[in-house]
Amino acid sequence: FMAPSVATARRARRLTVSRAGIYGRGRNAKPNRHDGHALVMSVTRERLLDGTYERMAIDAGVAAVRTKAERHTMRRAFLRDHAPGDDLWVFAYGSLTWNPAFHFAERRRGRIHGYHRSFCLWSHVGRGSHDNPGLMLGLDRGGACAGALYRIAAADVEHESALLWAREMMMPVYRTRWLAARTEAGPVRAVGFVVDRSCAQYAGRLPTERLVATMATASGALGSSFDYLRALTDELDEMGIRDCALGELRARVEARLAG
Repeated sequence: FMAPSVATARRARRLTVSRAGIYGRGRNAKPNRHDGHALVMSVTRERLLDGTYERMAIDAGVAAVRTKAERHTMRRAFLRDHAPGDDLWVFAYGSLTWNPAFHFAERRRGRIHGYHRSFCLWSHVGRGSHDNPGLMLGLDRGGACAGALYRIAAADVEHESALLWAREMMMPVYRTRWLAARTEAGPVRAVGFVVDRSCAQYAGRLPTERLVATMATASGALGSSFDYLRALTDELDEMGIRDCALGELRARVEARLAG
């Protein structure tokens, strides 16, 4: 594990967060890009705050989109046992690792037990289409998972957690859980978003051949499924986290794309 001060310093050099928005390394620096025939939209805090993604999902025919009021009620209920005035930790295992979009005071590497990272959620808008669904990650039951722990300062918890819920809880694919995470600097209790196995998008454990075919062909408003996989493996490598299964999956997809 990297020491918190070292990890934070490295992250600060790679990711500049301002009150105006979030701009990451090359792939996140530009708000939009053309990828094949589709205009690809990046995830930014501005778009989370102004409801862009809600409208995008509704326009695409997604029926189960939670309203801002519904998310507010769910968030307040979950955070009821979070002491006012305390910082809030968030566990990231997928896109939040390379593009959190919320303001944070510290970032550490950590590990949780009881859940594992899995491409187990179908995406019909963001990373795929209704004709060719893509895949996104969820925390599914069993095993363990290494990822990033973000600390949101107490003064920012109300606003930044609302933005986080707007991103992760807009559609009913995740459940919020308190997760016990281990870090080099000690244990922390963190908010985690685990897959809801009862949701319609739950794909379960797919055969490798299906994973490869989907990653190689599916694309949506936020980019391709392979973009997602590639960004994740790049970020995990930078963090010093080795995920052999993801590395093998990426190699297989790259081989298929290379013909």
